[in-house]
Amino acid sequence: MSDAPTTWDDVRRIALALPGASEEEKRGNRHWLVGGKLFVWERPLRKSDLEALGDAAPDGPILGARVEHLVAKEALLADDPSVFLTTPHFDGYPAVLVQLDRIGLDALEEVVVEAWLCRVPKRVARAYLDA
Repeated sequence: MSDAPTTWDDVRRIALALPGASEEEKRGNRHWLVGGKLFVWERPLRKSDLEALGDAAPDGPILGARVEHLVAKEALLADDPSVFLTTPHFDGYPAVLVQLDRIGLDALEEVVVEAWLCRVPKRVARAYLDA
């Protein structure tokens, strides 16, 4: 955990610095897209999430983030369960939920960039990584 909690402003700054990224609001929540594909988004826990998580349900801001595949998802969940979580809604879907107030800035940047890399064409990803 970082000294200062990361914020939605950090997410916005990191996401919008990526080539082709844009921001939009849907149902009062911010979403960041590339090529019309969602890569990170504001994802408050829903009633069904709260019921599934029970006492373990966090109460801070939650960021949804795409991951490359289910193996990557499981690795993140195992690596730091105090930051990363999932709910039954995301079973079988390559995405994790991130407790924004528990992730450090460097780790947040890694999550956002990796999510973006999952959604851009391979040539764009290669160009970004080569730069």
